[in-house]
Amino acid sequence: MLSLLSCWLLITPARAQQQQQPEDPEDEKQIGLWLDQGISAGLSSNKSLEVEFHERLDEGASNLFEYFVQGGVAFRLRSWLTVIPSYRYQRFPGNPTIAYENRLLCNLTFSTSRGRWRPNLRTLIEGRFPDSRPSSARLRFRPGVDYTLPLRMTRRPVLVVSNEFFVVPGSNSFAAGGNFTQNRFQFGVRLPIADSLSVRPYYMLQSVNLPTGWDTNQIVGISLALKVLNKSK
Repeated sequence: MLSLLSCWLLITPARAQQQQQPEDPEDEKQIGLWLDQGISAGLSSNKSLEVEFHERLDEGASNLFEYFVQGGVAFRLRSWLTVIPSYRYQRFPGNPTIAYENRLLCNLTFSTSRGRWRPNLRTLIEGRFPDSRPSSARLRFRPGVDYTLPLRMTRRPVLVVSNEFFVVPGSNSFAAGGNFTQNRFQFGVRLPIADSLSVRPYYMLQSVNLPTGWDTNQIVGISLALKVLNKSK
């Protein structure tokens, strides 16, 4: 009986360790490089098709750990409100636990103009469906501000600053230190190259709430935005 009890005590922690939730595969490690490409094609005066491609490299920009494609339709319901339902397919090359993730998103963006200033708030509602893991919901709140720099140029650069908060209100698909799972602070400058093309280099601090505590990494990103104008009369 004592030998059986001893074996049970040894096996139980091992089983518990195997059943521990894996870390979120989108978490950055060390210094990262993020590449973003967005295409917006006008469908009408208040609707557009939005398609995005993203590549994420970490460990000193030496490891492609994540890439995804996302598509949806933007509805500009008011001058201050845009709603974008969309779908994302995400891959995690080299991850031993998670190969891919399907994600449903609803983007609610509120914005207004105050002279050179354009304060905004993006609320993102996510339904996450990762490979071989339970599904979960996540809320993302990103207050920010755009400021058009007062330079004597035809196309003026725009300073872009934001701070995003990630909250998982219920059960989480991945291991975390609490419901407040992540924070992303970033700033950059959007440089208009043409009426329909702009590039935005940016710097980001990504803080992730792990079971062992908060972990912060630095990211340099380049975002390219292309608008396909609607020529219909």
